[in-house]
Amino acid sequence: MSEHSITVESILSPQLTQCGLPGSSKKKVLEEVARKIAEARDDLEENEVFDNLVSREKLGSTGIGKGIAIPHSRSEGCKEVLGCLFTLQDQVPFEAIDNEPVDLLFVLLVPAEATSEHLELLSQIAEKFNNSSFCDRLREAKSDQELYQTMIA
Repeated sequence: MSEHSITVESILSPQLTQCGLPGSSKKKVLEEVARKIAEARDDLEENEVFDNLVSREKLGSTGIGKGIAIPHSRSEGCKEVLGCLFTLQDQVPFEAIDNEPVDLLFVLLVPAEATSEHLELLSQIAEKFNNSSFCDRLREAKSDQELYQTMIA
């Protein structure tokens, strides 16, 4: 492990942590995610973010099971690793490995030239989400702030 390895705390954006994100399908949820990211970040373009996330999903669902998905992509406009956390208003089919609908999303955008560090990060995130009581706490968060604090605790 390098001294400067990226942590969830260092990449998760409080303004991109939200409870009850609307969306009735995987596509609608990803559209909403891309819109939120573009609103919060001048350097990222909504259509590019959306297209990149959808392209990644076409390679195979990022639904890792138990109602959790970790959509991620590389992005030309992205200068630093960006993490976003959402609970969904409704469970959405995501072609997850266990075929369960998804209601927890951790979105990860990495610079186009990112290397193994984002894989390291994906495994850290997946490990956190492997803890079902942790996931329950995320789902029970009543505010965006509480959701953020739970994730970085």
